[in-house]
Amino acid sequence: MDSYDDRGVTAGRAAGCVPGATDAPGAPEVPEAPDAAESGDSVRSSDATGAPEDPPGPGIPSGGIAALSLPYQAVAALALAVVGVIACVHLGMVFLHVAPSNTLTKQNGEAIDDWIYPEFEQNWKLFAPNPLQQNISVQVRAQVRTADGQWKTSDWIDLSAQDGEAIRGNLLPSHTVQNALRRAWDFYTASHDNANKPNGMRGALSERYVRRTVMLRLADQDLGGKVERIQVRSETMWVKAPAWSNEKTNGRPAHRVLPWWPVTEADLPEGARRASEAAR
Repeated sequence: MDSYDDRGVTAGRAAGCVPGATDAPGAPEVPEAPDAAESGDSVRSSDATGAPEDPPGPGIPSGGIAALSLPYQAVAALALAVVGVIACVHLGMVFLHVAPSNTLTKQNGEAIDDWIYPEFEQNWKLFAPNPLQQNISVQVRAQVRTADGQWKTSDWIDLSAQDGEAIRGNLLPSHTVQNALRRAWDFYTASHDNANKPNGMRGALSERYVRRTVMLRLADQDLGGKVERIQVRSETMWVKAPAWSNEKTNGRPAHRVLPWWPVTEADLPEGARRASEAAR
C-alpha cells in the first residue's frame, strides 16, 4: 500500500494537482478554482491601462473656461467681451458704409470713412442693378526737358496695365498697388464734371492727388529728362457681350483727356514728403 506524505499532498493541492490521486482509493478530490468569468464576479485589473476611469465628482468642471481658475476666467471673459464689442462695431460701420444716405451717416460720415478706408472698403457695384461693364485704364504722357534744353513728349504710358502686371501671379499683392491709382481717378471723376471743371470744394485736392500718384509711378522711369508737365487720360473699353446675348457693344475705346498740368516740387515724392514733415 502506497503511503503519501501529508506535505506532498498539501503542496500538490496548492499547485492544482495531486500526484497519484486517481490511483489512490478513497482519496479526496481537489475542487478546481472557480472561473472568474463564470462566477459573474467583476475582477478589477491592477494594470493601469485597464483600470476604469472614475467620473468627475459633482460640481467639478471637466473642461473649457469653467476649468480655469477664477482670475483666468475673468481674463478670458474680458477678452471675449472685447472681441464681441469690436465685431459689433465693425459690422455696424460696414452696414452704415453700404447703406443709403441717412441722417446717421451724414452726421458720422467722417468717423465711418476713417474706420472703413482703406482696409475694409466695400464695392457693391458687382451686385448692383447695373454692374460695371467697362474696363477703364488710366494713362499718362509727359513733357520733359532734355539735357540740351529741348522739349520732348513721351508716348502714352498705361499705368493701369503696369498695376495689372504687378498683381497678376502675386499671391499677396499690395493693397496700394491694387487701389491707389483707381481711388485717385475715382476721386477726380467724382469731383469734376464731364468738362473737367470742379463741381465742389475738393476739386483742387483731387487734382493734386492725381498728380502725386502719377509722379510717384513715373519716378522710377527714365523718360529722357526732367518731367515738366503731365497729361492724364482714361481709356474706356466696353466688355464684349457673350455669344448668347443679342446686346451690341461698341468696340472702340473712349478717352477722357485732362488738360496739361505743370509739375511742381510738391508733386514729387521728395517734395511731398518734405511738405508733409513741415506741416507737422
